[in-house]
Amino acid sequence: MSTGFVEALPNLAIALFIVFLTWIVARFAARISDTIVGRTEIRASLKNLIDTLVKLGIWTLGLFVAAVVVIPDLTPASLLAGLGIGAVAIGFAFQDIFENFLAGVLIMLREKMRIGDVIECEGITGKVEHITLRETHVRKLSGELTVVPNSILFKNPVEIFTDVDQRRHEVVVGVSYDTQLDHAADVILRAVENVDDVLASKGIDIFAQEFNSSSVDFLVRWWAGSTPRAAWESKDKVIRAIKAALDEEGIEIPFPYVTHTFKETVPVSHLGDTKRKTP
Repeated sequence: MSTGFVEALPNLAIALFIVFLTWIVARFAARISDTIVGRTEIRASLKNLIDTLVKLGIWTLGLFVAAVVVIPDLTPASLLAGLGIGAVAIGFAFQDIFENFLAGVLIMLREKMRIGDVIECEGITGKVEHITLRETHVRKLSGELTVVPNSILFKNPVEIFTDVDQRRHEVVVGVSYDTQLDHAADVILRAVENVDDVLASKGIDIFAQEFNSSSVDFLVRWWAGSTPRAAWESKDKVIRAIKAALDEEGIEIPFPYVTHTFKETVPVSHLGDTKRKTP
């Protein structure tokens, strides 16, 4: 065995040199791919997929050549036969890894959910920062980074907030029962139209929605920016504008009213009775 090992040292050295050369070629090929693909307008996730496939192809070829140097009897046919024998066992052992790998490829190929989009999936809300073949990095709105397996994003519904530049926002406004509803709706409409962040050209909806316990509720809907920051800012300005407009017109936004009913007469003492006698 020692003699055979010594005889195989030159082949091992050549194989290691081939692996090192493969590493260098893979790096340069990735840079060339970035340069060529960077001139196009394809999505960032698709660029990552192309770079990964280029590296994977070069490494597969380099490792195969190194294996042939170490084992001269190795041929592509024997290698494929060996892979076929172990494919079932490997598939069961690394089922989750392969599932995430295939999901990552499909996610990179599809047009939706680009890098930079704000998404929500399975209670995770944040901005997509990076997509790899196994996992996706989602930066939460509070700053934490969440590493999500690609199979979760592929098998579950994903809500994309920033798929377009604008989306519809809404807020509920309640007015007292003695308010003339048409007049209140006009006041709310004018207030929302004057907010800078609101896209009045796409329409503003004012719907009388519900007879609540202490108020008649209006559902107010408008269009503004699609990012969470734009949503918060536009909602803040809309609520402030509606409150100021209703106050100016003397329209009440009521507190919850509570009515107490007593089955029996409740005696009420007069304040004057307690002060009949003074020292």
